Amino acid sequence: QVQLVESGGGLVQAGGSLRLSCAASGRTFSTYAMGWFRQAPGNEREFVASITKSGLSTSYADSAKGRFTISRDNAKNTVYLQMNSLKSEDTAVYYCAAVWVLAGTRDRPSEYNHWGQGTQVTVSS
Repeated sequence: QVQLVESGGGLVQAGGSLRLSCAASGRTFSTYAMGWFRQAPGNEREFVASITKSGLSTSYADSAKGRFTISRDNAKNTVYLQMNSLKSEDTAVYYCAAVWVLAGTRDRPSEYNHWGQGTQVTVSS
C-alpha cells in the first residue's frame, strides 16, 4: 500500500513556472510507476505525464510535451512535475497516482489504484 501527498500548487501568471511534488509513503516506491493527471471543473480527469519505476522512461500528453517534465527520486520517495510556460488552460487540480508494475508506464486513470488528494494550480492570463 502507498499513500500519496501532493504539494507545490498555487497561483501563477501565464508564462510562469511551478514544480509539483508528490511524496509517497512506504518502502516499495521504486516498484511503482507514477503518473500525473489533472482535472478542470466540468472536465474528466486527463493524463499529463507518467514515468517508469526506474525513472528511465517517460510519457507525456501532447499538451505537456516540451513544457512539462516528470522526474522521480526513489531515494526520497518523491515524484515531481516541473511545469514551464504555463497557460491559462493548464488551470486544474493536479493529482499524482501510483500503480505497481513489472515494467513500463501507464497513461490512463483506470490503470492506477493509488491517488493523492490533489493540488490546485491556477494560471492567470
